[in-house]
Amino acid sequence: MTVAGPVWHPRGVAWEDDVFALLDDLEQQAEALYDAERAPELADRSRSAYQQVTLASRLMASLEQDVVLEVLGVGAVPGTLSRTAAEWCLVRGQGQDWLVRLAAVASVTGASERALPEVAWSPVSRLGLGSPLRRLAESGERCVVRSLDGHDHEGVVSRVGQDFVELTGPGGRTMLVAFTALAAVQSHD
Repeated sequence: MTVAGPVWHPRGVAWEDDVFALLDDLEQQAEALYDAERAPELADRSRSAYQQVTLASRLMASLEQDVVLEVLGVGAVPGTLSRTAAEWCLVRGQGQDWLVRLAAVASVTGASERALPEVAWSPVSRLGLGSPLRRLAESGERCVVRSLDGHDHEGVVSRVGQDFVELTGPGGRTMLVAFTALAAVQSHD
């Protein structure tokens, strides 16, 4: 009786391949079990992290997209989202611009699925509502200031205080509108 010696294999002994294949299979099963056990934890973390996402950060990721903002006291404001900051956004529509206070936004359609964290925003995006209103005052452009209660006030933004805008209306009549009552400013030209 002849006993056969080990079969030569180009990568080594054949049983080693079987052992390595078995170990690879066990490792993949262990990874799958670990992933399955961590899935609920990761989902909880994801939900927890998402609660930190602001409307402004979603809008920041939506720049240059066509959106429709539903604004309290105004209604639907459709257009291209041109600028966004923590307190306001600028929507360019058909021949008119809308400066919208984010606190007056009830809903947004057409926003990106992503969000841009505040640490990635440009310094210009950190400017408050007074900044674009001052630019509007410098331009002398006629506009309509729309308030949360649905009232429209036509005129020219003449000055901007810390928490209000001064509007000069027809006949030179001056009106002060508190930022907290302001929903949007619509360009007239």
